[in-house]
Amino acid sequence: MTLVKIDKKQWAQGLEALQKAYRLFGPAQEKDYYSFKSLDTGEQPDLGFTNSRLSPKALLFPQSDTIIEFSLDENDEDHHIMKPVEKDNSPQAVLGVRPCDAKAVTLVNLNFDTPEYQDPYWVKALEATTFVGLACDEPRSTCFCTSTGCGPYNEEGLDVLLIDGEDHFLAKLLTDKGQALAEAAGWNTPVGDAAEIESRKEAAEAKITSAVEMDNLKNQDLMELHNASFWEDIAFACLNCGTCTYTCPTCWCFDLQDEVHGKSGTRMKNWDSCMFPLFTVHTTGHNPRGTKTQRVRQRFMHKLKYFVDKYDTGIMCVGCGRCVSQCPVNIDIRKVCNLMNSYNAAEVACAVNE
Repeated sequence: MTLVKIDKKQWAQGLEALQKAYRLFGPAQEKDYYSFKSLDTGEQPDLGFTNSRLSPKALLFPQSDTIIEFSLDENDEDHHIMKPVEKDNSPQAVLGVRPCDAKAVTLVNLNFDTPEYQDPYWVKALEATTFVGLACDEPRSTCFCTSTGCGPYNEEGLDVLLIDGEDHFLAKLLTDKGQALAEAAGWNTPVGDAAEIESRKEAAEAKITSAVEMDNLKNQDLMELHNASFWEDIAFACLNCGTCTYTCPTCWCFDLQDEVHGKSGTRMKNWDSCMFPLFTVHTTGHNPRGTKTQRVRQRFMHKLKYFVDKYDTGIMCVGCGRCVSQCPVNIDIRKVCNLMNSYNAAEVACAVNE
């Protein structure tokens, strides 16, 4: 790890140099929220934000992505032959990524890059991407990242971590990708003392007062949790709108959709959601999760139990708080996680029988 200092007067100059070697993305304000967008020449990321409405996951895993094209015109020499759509996998740098969103990428990677199967769209995009993180000194009240193995200064998944000073950035160069980006930008002023970073990290972590309990999830009996009586209560207000899954940086479900216009066709890869009634409908018409309660249970069981049992790396959540703040009916994953963690089927049975 190398620590360098970036004078803010040289920030724009460094970004201009980077645009010769990278496609740059960063946060920009749209109405009353922030989102990550492609930065035009001379455009700077707006780093004066708390967090974006959606994570930058979409830069690796687009919400809608055309992957195959084909022709049904028999006068066309290659009719009925599916051809892959060319993708731009040239180097790209994402500036201003919050540490929770960078850690989320490592969790999604567990699904898309395995010894048995590699999703080529995800793998190539990830290889081409350099993540420049921005430490979080003012977390939101809904943030609970420190209890999920993350934190406002967490480095996992990042190539560079920026710490915002009054007239400068401190930059921790964490990987070879990060070193290469700093060299391309001309950011090479060394800093010897990292004491400021540690004190600011402790201060930021102390501001996070929300937490989840997950120490007992691994030990919970899967079927007892699945059959618990509290799922009806949790699902009561749910609209099955899918906001929780679309805002979540760790959700990875997608669908493949073929579309034909005239004699030209495409195959698209689109985000999907376990909250949607059609998500599990079979071709027979049968739906094994045909009720709202079954779908709500699936979402929380996947994130807080199935994932824990399969990967043994903690829960499938980084504590960003997006689903908490954006749920239109105030369903709170923190309360659900604590309920699942402390669930005791024997005590429930005794209470019912008394």
